[in-house]
Amino acid sequence: MLKVNKKLFFIFLLGIFQLFMSQTINDDYETLRDKYEDLQENDPKAFQFLQIYISKAKKEKNYEKLVQGYKDGVFFSSLNENKLKYADSIIHAAKKSKDKDLIIVSHIEKGVIYYYHYKKFQLALNEYLAAYEYSKNTKNEYLKYQNLYHIGVVKSYLGYYEDASELFEKCVAYYRQQSKADIHPNLIYNNKKGYLNSLHQLLICNRHLNKNKEVDAAIQTGLSEIGNDPDYTQEKAYFLLSKGISYYRDQQYELALESLNQSIPVIKKSGDFARLSVDYFHIGKTYAGLKNTKKSITYLKKVDSIFNIHQFILPELRENYEILIDLSKKEKDQAQQLYYTSQLLKADSIIAKDFIYLSPKIHKEYDTQTLLDEKNSLQKVSIWGIIIISVLIVWAAGLVFLLIKKLRKEKEVKQKYILLEEKFSVKQDLLEEKTVPVATVCEEKKAGPDERKVKELLQKLSLFEEKKGFTQKGLTVSKLAASLGTNSNYLSQVINEHKKVNFNKYLSELRINYITTLLFEDKEYLKYSIETLAKECGIASRQNFSDLFYEINGIRPTDFIKNRKQELESK
Repeated sequence: MLKVNKKLFFIFLLGIFQLFMSQTINDDYETLRDKYEDLQENDPKAFQFLQIYISKAKKEKNYEKLVQGYKDGVFFSSLNENKLKYADSIIHAAKKSKDKDLIIVSHIEKGVIYYYHYKKFQLALNEYLAAYEYSKNTKNEYLKYQNLYHIGVVKSYLGYYEDASELFEKCVAYYRQQSKADIHPNLIYNNKKGYLNSLHQLLICNRHLNKNKEVDAAIQTGLSEIGNDPDYTQEKAYFLLSKGISYYRDQQYELALESLNQSIPVIKKSGDFARLSVDYFHIGKTYAGLKNTKKSITYLKKVDSIFNIHQFILPELRENYEILIDLSKKEKDQAQQLYYTSQLLKADSIIAKDFIYLSPKIHKEYDTQTLLDEKNSLQKVSIWGIIIISVLIVWAAGLVFLLIKKLRKEKEVKQKYILLEEKFSVKQDLLEEKTVPVATVCEEKKAGPDERKVKELLQKLSLFEEKKGFTQKGLTVSKLAASLGTNSNYLSQVINEHKKVNFNKYLSELRINYITTLLFEDKEYLKYSIETLAKECGIASRQNFSDLFYEINGIRPTDFIKNRKQELESK
């Protein structure tokens, strides 16, 4: 009897649920969105109504509503991979609609996910440029400025602060006017969001341009406009972060900590790990200003933790590792010093990778495209005008390309030289602090015949290195084995096991490290030709020497010598 009652109760509940669902499905789109649109971002509770909204739009082939449904899917999804899936669905639905404005929206949405959630600038920029192509003929000014804003964000990241600030100034002017217009409240909300975000991005550019008055004025304006309005909590957190940075700049450390700490909970909840890193970094520097080294290191290490998780770092946070390296040196903690040096090299590699791709990309596919659009409009004037303009554009583009290529090459070489100098400095510190000789280690423990034989050979190799025997020209594994009283196979085996490289690599590294040390320590060697330097370390040919130098040091010897001379002259 009890089982029957349970079954009837279940059927009753199922009937109630089906009745509820049938009524919900018959709701119009606005009624459905009213049931979830006020929920917080990333709240999965929205999907019990959102899935019905999407199903209804699919069934009715209402692509405009379907785009909105997928946009809501992006907003309420808590996982980045789900946000990306919904973004792809937005593009698919927008293209089905054949509405160019919806297609612009779809590409911007996907670009935002790549930029904001994944920090994939290459992919984000591709989406913004796709939106730019569709926006040429649109009458929707809001979409034009939305895309302009996102291109400005990428330019700002690249360090083109003057260019980016011009774009943000236009966005600020447009969105401010629209946010005060007599339009629907939802449109006012969207435009005010655009205004506050553009103002925030503009103050970031001005901060990097050292326009402190403009920065402080923008912070005051932003916080005043927001007040305590809960609809703009995230925007307020960004302005509080900027306010904290300004307080730090003015050495008002207590006020800086107050503002920076107020911004953390909202930024952390939003998932913006890049700005969270900036927050932690400035808290760390603020504690350093207050002479609280222990707390300073705690927050600087938080930046490193975020970097390890996401493998991304903003260029302005590079200093985080410079500070940690200096602190490790002061504490004579070699392990930490080497770790943070390695992290800095990794950070430089990631930053350089983004810049190498994006710098030519943004100029070639955005700015050049704008010039070509202007050229097309001038085609209506006259054939002579076209010819002159075409020649000028090609000439100017060629000059810009050559200049960018030259500057990029010089920057890469300079950066590699600095990294090599840092590695050399760390290596020298380790060598100077190494106090336990091989012989002492050998005496600490009684070894068997084979172990003694290996240790004897390692001692001979150590003596060979100390006496610079590797500079002998034409040295082979057989010749070295004979001089050490062993055979070539056994010598190769010991080098492989204990030096972790083969004989040729072992010999090459000894020679190149030797000549690099001389170039660092004795400026007379900077006057030698490449051929002379090759002979000095036992390498037969100029080309072989140059290739090995580049393979081991990451920079050509000619470039190294040029940078070393410049450094010495500047000192």
